[in-house]
Amino acid sequence: MAWARLQLVVAALLLGTPAVAAAADLDSSLPAPVVSKASVAEPDWVVTVGAEFRLFPAWPGAPTTLYIPGGYPLFDIRKPSDPPFFFGARDGFGFPVVDLGQLQFGPVGTINWPRYGSQYAQLRGLGDIGWAAQLGVYAQYWPASWLRIRTELRQGIGAETGQTADLYIDAIVPVGQFRLSAGPRLTAQSSAALSPYFSITPAQAAASGVAGFTPLTPYNVSGGFYSYGAGTQVEYFFNPQWQVHAIFEYQRLTGSAADSPLVTMRGSPNQYTFGLGAAYTFSMRPLFNLHSLF
Repeated sequence: MAWARLQLVVAALLLGTPAVAAAADLDSSLPAPVVSKASVAEPDWVVTVGAEFRLFPAWPGAPTTLYIPGGYPLFDIRKPSDPPFFFGARDGFGFPVVDLGQLQFGPVGTINWPRYGSQYAQLRGLGDIGWAAQLGVYAQYWPASWLRIRTELRQGIGAETGQTADLYIDAIVPVGQFRLSAGPRLTAQSSAALSPYFSITPAQAAASGVAGFTPLTPYNVSGGFYSYGAGTQVEYFFNPQWQVHAIFEYQRLTGSAADSPLVTMRGSPNQYTFGLGAAYTFSMRPLFNLHSLF
């Protein structure tokens, strides 16, 4: 999507991609905040706050030379007995309401940013696509302390009204003061979720013959597997409080979306995302003793 920079930053501050998640019990060698003995009687909250800068494809199916920047907040609050905070770069914004140790369930949401037909020459004649939210549920399972499996099911609201299903697998390995993670990704979407971004009406095709570009042909996208790929993250812990990280995500469009003339004639099925971030972890005493709720 062609996202306006200011809108991207403002909206991302309201709803970030990284999840507010409690991971399963990771390796004990990972840095973890020190909790005071007084917390035994009334446990403190362990809070992580931070920020992340990313470069995204300018729109789904954009050529690999066009990116837009964006900023995301990072936030997590957990009990001292919970494992260290871990988020995946593709995770939606969510939190667990059912925590069974290795298995967690909860609500999740993401945002689809607007795409403006006048912002890039490749999009001329295609019109504008407004905001969309995707709301749903996620499940997260840790079959081992170093392996996380996460799935998200979301319903589109706004500019797209289809369904999206994601599957992410991450192997997470601490190496000294580093924590390395990587794994495959798979996404499926319905035709209603894909159509605003990849279908081309006869009127749009007629208006797309701008200078330097062959007119697009009419096209109706169908649902199915949307993309597959992989992602990796490298975190470095200076101490129990401070960490920095870098992410890289590769997404390969497939199926009907990859066959859209917008992709084959003016874009690329290869989609890359880059990111750098930092986070700070500290303890605080709650205003109310809410731990009994969890």
